[in-house]
Amino acid sequence: MAYLVADIRSIVDGDAWHGPSWRVVLDGVDAERATRRILPTVHTIYELVHHTAAWAGEVARRFRGNAPSQPAEGDFPPTTSGVSEAEWRRVVARLNEAHQELVAGIEQFDEARLDERIGTTRDAPLGSGVTYRATIAGVLAHTAYHAGQAMMLRRAMEQDQPR
Repeated sequence: MAYLVADIRSIVDGDAWHGPSWRVVLDGVDAERATRRILPTVHTIYELVHHTAAWAGEVARRFRGNAPSQPAEGDFPPTTSGVSEAEWRRVVARLNEAHQELVAGIEQFDEARLDERIGTTRDAPLGSGVTYRATIAGVLAHTAYHAGQAMMLRRAMEQDQPR
């Protein structure tokens, strides 16, 4: 399962093949930029980081034997207004910690159990009723997808900057 761990690490902090890793996406982003809403119905970078970290943490808990549930931190944060630099740094640190927890959970997981189902009922929004293998694939795709969204938001903000 070393290849899965390598994939997670590259998406979060490495040289990801799909585009910039989260580390690259977030380099130089401050709380003001992270919470800037480009369009009324589009999530902010802050919201995407919170959401991605929350779900990585939830998947890590599943690999430790916990039943599927919504992330303990909530799916998306309740608000992005008034986020301090300290809070922004905390949520970025949580993104890294959650993925470290996920890596640890996968490394300790018995590979023979990859095709066992997590939970008894299929619930797509919750990500339950699928195998551990499918869950890993899903969290990899989820993490890369939202990194791409955050990069697009960052680029849109950079286009708005005077030159």
